[in-house]
Amino acid sequence: MDIFDYDNVLLLPRQCRVDSRSECDTSVVFGGRRFHLPVVPANMKTVLDEPLAAWLAANGYFYVMHRFDLDAVAFARRMREQGLFVSISSGVKPHDFAVIDRLAAEGLGADYITIDIAHGHAESVRRTIEHIKARLPQTFVIAGNVGTPEAVIDLENWGADATKVGIGPGKVCITRLKTGFGTGGWQLSALKWCARVATKPIIADGGIRHHGDIAKSVRFGAAMVMIGSLFAGHEESPGKTVEVDGRLFKEYYGSASDFNKGEYRHVEGKRILEPVKGRVADTLREMQEDLQSSISYAGGTRLADIRRVNYVILGGDNAGEHLLM
Repeated sequence: MDIFDYDNVLLLPRQCRVDSRSECDTSVVFGGRRFHLPVVPANMKTVLDEPLAAWLAANGYFYVMHRFDLDAVAFARRMREQGLFVSISSGVKPHDFAVIDRLAAEGLGADYITIDIAHGHAESVRRTIEHIKARLPQTFVIAGNVGTPEAVIDLENWGADATKVGIGPGKVCITRLKTGFGTGGWQLSALKWCARVATKPIIADGGIRHHGDIAKSVRFGAAMVMIGSLFAGHEESPGKTVEVDGRLFKEYYGSASDFNKGEYRHVEGKRILEPVKGRVADTLREMQEDLQSSISYAGGTRLADIRRVNYVILGGDNAGEHLLM
């Protein structure tokens, strides 16, 4: 198979079918709900907090609340009281099972639960999916992270409703440096590889550096794209504000970093500073406009039309045009 990533692939345009890019529909149905964009901020402490999660839910965007230093049951209750959908993260430990039990016992439930561990192709994930499905059978379960077709097939067979693909391609992830494993550097190829066998939605997680990478992710099979660095650093972002040489930055660190863990143990993440970017609403508007442009270049009117375009790989021995998957 060809090995490539976001920075060495370009999509090829087709004849435009719209008079205005604003006619293009960027919305996506995911887990029975329609969202304005196929993007979701990463479920990380420096990217998302409760006020931002509530704002996203109230304004038609998907979110996944992180699971760090959070009472997920109390969070679910507050979201229900506001009439908002509940989307939380879960680990695979006994205390995570207890959270599921409490959500069921208190009648709160959850609309989405993302099983969020570094290596999601694991028996512990199978047991967690089974527990969620037994206690909260109506919940849409996202499981990950994985990076191979075998993992996608297993997670789907275990009962996952969607899989999250990406092992260490994120800006603050150092998995490939620490372990020698991962999809960092070839995340887009890994997405293509996994999407070929998937029968349920895939979330592409990590490696997104530009808005055009969202369109590339959709082209190669993503139903949703999880993004960390492009959402970190906003005025509403929960990361600590730091001033360096008169410029304002926001702290952004990986979930597997010592900054998140509170100890230096099994560390696979790092901390960086992101320049303060303004407001999240403005970034989402710009993402939507750019994705509308992508759809128009694809000769389409809706998001799925991007999947029909050809592409080129830039440079290397395998350069040249590649037809549909």
